[in-house]
Amino acid sequence: MSESQLEARNLSRYFVVRSGQGFIRPKRIVRAVDDVSLSLHARRVTAVVGESGSGKSVLARMLARIVKPTSGELVLDGTTIPVRSPRTLAYASEVQLVLQDPFASINPVHRIRHSLERPLAIHGTPQGEIETRASAALARVSLEPSERFMDRYPHELSGGQLQRVSIARALCVNPKVLLADEPISMLDVSVRLGLLNLLRGLCDDEQMAVLYITHDIASARYIADETIVMYAGQVVERSEGTALIDGPTHPYTQLLIASVPDPSDPLRRAPVIEDRAGQGQFPAEGCRFAPRCPHAMDVCRTSAPPFFHVATGHESRCWLHQDAVKVAITGREQGGTTSTT
Repeated sequence: MSESQLEARNLSRYFVVRSGQGFIRPKRIVRAVDDVSLSLHARRVTAVVGESGSGKSVLARMLARIVKPTSGELVLDGTTIPVRSPRTLAYASEVQLVLQDPFASINPVHRIRHSLERPLAIHGTPQGEIETRASAALARVSLEPSERFMDRYPHELSGGQLQRVSIARALCVNPKVLLADEPISMLDVSVRLGLLNLLRGLCDDEQMAVLYITHDIASARYIADETIVMYAGQVVERSEGTALIDGPTHPYTQLLIASVPDPSDPLRRAPVIEDRAGQGQFPAEGCRFAPRCPHAMDVCRTSAPPFFHVATGHESRCWLHQDAVKVAITGREQGGTTSTT
């Protein structure tokens, strides 16, 4: 595996919120992202999956340095970046963020030309090269000929075309890392596959590192080289390739996959679990998924689980794997044939 282009080490972001009415309202700490580490490598797509409120978008904004972390550190091309320092143009030229809704992220009163040429001017591109590079960015996202799109307004384009413009805008400064925050969730199903193929092509052909954030675990299986599942601001399971989706080991991941409709079994009912997605419902101690988990034990409510290595390149934060790991280690020490699933 190549060296990481961007690495997050023990990244956390806490927000202080007040509830109730009146002048004196009690404070509450919301742990939007809590001790998350990941590495983004060239020519690899890392998918972060989770339901709304799991901390995916806050994580992406910390990696883009739009939101300042409470603690942790960022490492770009081997250089540690002080997380409390201001975001610089040099960092922005290396790491670009593509937002979920292109109709909201692109200024509707300006032509597409303005949206592409403005970042180039801000980053110091010579005036004579700006239009050429803007046209080249459109070509990179398969919007050709560029003359058909440069002088249109955003409302004259479809959702899929406008999201490609959003990606082209990010590519104008030739970043090494592309952070895509649910880039297909606002689009018609018919155009989603084209956007996924575009991201995969940028990763493979231009040696970019791509972070793909989604709540659609099926699309993560299609595009990702590594899959990370987040719940309540924490990483609960991660694996290389499709191992996590083909053989989920954390109860939350299992429920996520079980909730995906199966065309071969249209009468199958999705699992029903108590909805405790609000952060105010998370326990102060133990596993954060314990109040919703169908397999919760006493230890789950008192002690936060560490990561257990359940297979090569596959780890899960769940106490259910404690005994299985012990059995596997004992079996190897005794030269036995004991195995785990």
